Amino acid sequence: MSGIHVYDMIVVGGGPGGYTAALYAARAGLDTLVLEKLSAGGQMALTEQIDNYPGFEDGIDGFTLAEKMQQQAERFGARSEYAQVERMDLSAAPKMLETSEGTFYAKTVVLATGANPRELGLPNEASLTGRGVAYCAADGMRYKGKTVVVVGGGNSAAADAMLLSRVAKKVILVHRRDTLRATKVYHQPLMQAENLEFRWNSTVAELLHEDKLTGVKLKDVNSGEETVIPCDGVFISVGRKPATELVAGQLELDRSGYIIADETTKTNLPGVYAVGDVRTKPLRQVVTAVADGAMAVHMAEEFLAGGQ
Repeated sequence: MSGIHVYDMIVVGGGPGGYTAALYAARAGLDTLVLEKLSAGGQMALTEQIDNYPGFEDGIDGFTLAEKMQQQAERFGARSEYAQVERMDLSAAPKMLETSEGTFYAKTVVLATGANPRELGLPNEASLTGRGVAYCAADGMRYKGKTVVVVGGGNSAAADAMLLSRVAKKVILVHRRDTLRATKVYHQPLMQAENLEFRWNSTVAELLHEDKLTGVKLKDVNSGEETVIPCDGVFISVGRKPATELVAGQLELDRSGYIIADETTKTNLPGVYAVGDVRTKPLRQVVTAVADGAMAVHMAEEFLAGGQ
């Protein structure tokens, strides 16, 4: 491999977990590269207001926080390359990553590829995102005193509905079954919320809009009957899909496709770590992603020193 530059660490994904890993690695004197396909921040950059990340008493928008994290890592010498990773060989020595901007090599790899919200797959869903269609109830304050629809029946849908019921005039929870999959702790508060209405056995058949969302058309899964619900916003909360296509067959994944890695962030391959939303974990937040990033570098340092 003479003549080929081998980084100490390559971080795939420039979200909060990725840039925290890059910060810790660069400060530890590791030759570090971040590969990011779009711009810093990942899902965080799409969040208008983050109020639950410590240190910002008035909150901060996700795009600004992402830029700060990137600049902080780069201040200590981490490099960023805007490139789409197309193939990885994580068991090779050194590990090889083929990208749209060439092939890169590293002794250790931190995977911070994140997870994306699942979409309903309806026409105009993408074009209405940010204009009435949302995937995160953190955007809920703009619907203060308005009518919103939440789609889903799991924990995230239940949590979104509860959060929105405190700010919106009315919340309509649409679920394709006749009971929630969410854990029992959510059931009673939801049933007691006076401004929350359930639409069981229903799916969203159509998004109604002019220049922005004006309502949804619901379809009863049993009778096929359709009803129009005027609303100002729809929050789609039907799960997330981890970005693990490139590592399938190399790393152990759970049934939902997340990389199996515990609090150490170690995967089944030595020198490969999974941080943030892409790994198996009970809570996916900015604050848990940055914790993962710090842990991954601690483990990578041990690995580079000759341990496992």
